[in-house]
Amino acid sequence: MIVNPQSFNYRLIIGSLIVAVAVLTVFSFTSFQSIRAHEQFLEQEKKLVESELSQMITRYDDVSISNDLISSQLEDAKRNTKLTLDSLRVLRSDLTVLSKYRQQLFNLKLKNKVLFKTVDSLDAVNQNLMTEKLVAYNELKKQQLANTSLEKEKRDLEKSIEKGALLTANSFKAKGYENFFGAKRSSAKAKRVQSIEVCFTLAENALTIAGEKELYVQIVNPKNNVVADKGAINFGSNSLIYSAKKVINYSNDVVDVCLDIDADIDERPLFPGTYYISIFHKDRKLGSTEVRLK
Repeated sequence: MIVNPQSFNYRLIIGSLIVAVAVLTVFSFTSFQSIRAHEQFLEQEKKLVESELSQMITRYDDVSISNDLISSQLEDAKRNTKLTLDSLRVLRSDLTVLSKYRQQLFNLKLKNKVLFKTVDSLDAVNQNLMTEKLVAYNELKKQQLANTSLEKEKRDLEKSIEKGALLTANSFKAKGYENFFGAKRSSAKAKRVQSIEVCFTLAENALTIAGEKELYVQIVNPKNNVVADKGAINFGSNSLIYSAKKVINYSNDVVDVCLDIDADIDERPLFPGTYYISIFHKDRKLGSTEVRLK
């Protein structure tokens, strides 16, 4: 068989070209895949850095502290982190850029570590102060309650002493009298009675302030009018219409008191019925009794 040298060379060249194209195609595809993978890696790295920066900003927002210096440092760190994040978002990703921002992220983390450690320390101090403040507040409330209780006990004691020091009386009696030939004679007949005698006893009381005591007797007839009306006396907003007044020099001992109260001429003869008699020390009622006339 005779081979044409020229035809053989053509075939060899074509075969070589086919192999070269195939190799180039494989190389191009491999290079494309490698570049694609590299771009994806850079994109993932960029997103990772962005995510960490965003988390930093969120943590800054979550921190609340009253210390002005630390608060200012936090604001500065937050501002720097935002600037870094904004710059990263607008730049095209490449290894040099990412390396630069990775380093910035690392530096920010170092600063944050110190800064947040200070914040945590201040939080711990503030928590201790709040606990101490709460304990002090509770102790103050307890003391206030104790003082309030003591004040109440004091007021109650003062009221008890004041009440115990009041002038008291007992053994209230009343009887009608007629004038029988210049002498007094008891009577229960209304048309004969000209005066009513009222007797009572001031009790012994060491707590009562000794001295002059103004005593008032009020006699009210069956028609609800005051017998032997001497007018009204005022005690602040209260007033008392009385039938007789007597001043006693009280020295904390028992004192027997009697008053003979004459009915006015225009009141005689007295009405039959029940006469109500009340005894007052100033405007405070000491007691009462009654007498019935027929």
